[in-house]
Order: sequence, then C-alpha cells, then structure tokens
Amino acid sequence: MSRQQIHIQQSFNAPVDTIFGILSDHVQLGDILSAEIKRVVDSDSDNVNGLGSVRKLTIFPTPSFEETVTAFEPNKLIEYRITKGSPLKNHVGTMQFSTHGNQTHLEYRIEFEPKIGLPLFGSIVKFGLETAISRGLAKLANSLK
Repeated sequence: MSRQQIHIQQSFNAPVDTIFGILSDHVQLGDILSAEIKRVVDSDSDNVNGLGSVRKLTIFPTPSFEETVTAFEPNKLIEYRITKGSPLKNHVGTMQFSTHGNQTHLEYRIEFEPKIGLPLFGSIVKFGLETAISRGLAKLANSLK
C-alpha cells in the first residue's frame, strides 16, 4: 500500500494570529472543512486546543475518528496524528504558518497510508481530503478579502 501525500498552500489577507486562531480551534476548523469536529480532551497548556488535545471528527460517510495534537507552536505550527478509529495509518498532518507582508501563508501537508488493501483506496481518500481542505481554505481566504 502506497504512502499518500497532500500539499496545500493558501494565503490569507489577515494577520497570522487571526488565521492561526481560526485553524487551531477545533470547532472552527470543523466549520471550514464541513465536518463535525469537537474537542474531547483539553490540552494541559494555555490553549485548550494545543499540545495533547484530542478532537473527534465525524465526516460523512466515514466512521468517527480521533486526532491528537502532537506539536503546537502559536502562530507557527500545528501537527496532529490520527490516534483512534481510522481506515488510515501512519497519518500526520502539519500546518505551518508564516507572514509575507500583510498576508499569512499556510503550508498544509498530510501524509498517510491506507489500512485497507482495496485498489485505489488511498488515492480516493487523498482526492477527497485534498478537495475538501482546499475548498474550505479558499472559502476562508475569500471571506477575508
């Protein structure tokens, strides 16, 4: 089963702390991705959505699964891994934030391997994730113009 990689870049006409605040908030991220996301474990840090927090995602038609935030640097980095209930393995998502002039630039990478050995399963999941995330981020960017 082949490793899948997604790489999305998006710029926003807003300060980095605004974009980081939106995308680090589990509920707001759910709104952007058209998914039900709720925090099920709070982080021990100053930010309840920070390092060690766990969010439960429900994305039709897949069963719910959980992601744990494994790295969190305010206004710079969010990294997370699927930790429970997914048809994917070795999944890691990384959001890197930077400032370019008056804009915030997001570099979003996801890597995973499918657990299911069906032909093209990984490619189908990749396409669905990439499409949903790109659409959601573009919609957010357009709302900030």
